[in-house]
Amino acid sequence: MGGGAVYDLGVYCINAARNLFRDEPVLVFAVAQFRDGVDDTTTATLQFPRGRVAQFTVSNSLAAVSSYRVVGTDGDLRVEPAYEYFDKLEHHLTVDGKVSHESFGKRDQFAPELEYFSSCILNDREPEPNAEEGIDDLRVVEAILESARSGKCVPLEPRQRARRPDMSQESKKPAVGKEQPVNAPSPSLK
Repeated sequence: MGGGAVYDLGVYCINAARNLFRDEPVLVFAVAQFRDGVDDTTTATLQFPRGRVAQFTVSNSLAAVSSYRVVGTDGDLRVEPAYEYFDKLEHHLTVDGKVSHESFGKRDQFAPELEYFSSCILNDREPEPNAEEGIDDLRVVEAILESARSGKCVPLEPRQRARRPDMSQESKKPAVGKEQPVNAPSPSLK
């Protein structure tokens, strides 16, 4: 069960909403099914400034679904799978009733993160995202769990971030293939 569905899975949804809106939520409401002391399935609604809303459901027990949808006045963008790192991404964009599709091939997301973080250490630079990014995600996680337990909306103090990750940090590495053992038998063949 780990720390529960919101700690394990919800943080990706929270972080995606915060970065898509480039803002911080001001109000949270959530309902959850608890099992063995942690949330097993949780649905949360996050209210952001200027009338924007994000909603998600995460679960350790329901069928695996990985998608998100951004809906605006003229159309919507659906990304599926959304949070997986082992498959290609598919964007389905609908504008004024016309649908277009775009695929993004598999890539290694961990190698660029490690290279960037290593570069920050070697060059004595603070990384972005930094610890503040994690704190901002966790304050929303805690508000979601408080709301789920109390059945009430939980307001969040307004926060402004001086910096946020942006596309200038993008770095691409090709997907990693299956590695073959070097001068050693496969441990799975014993």
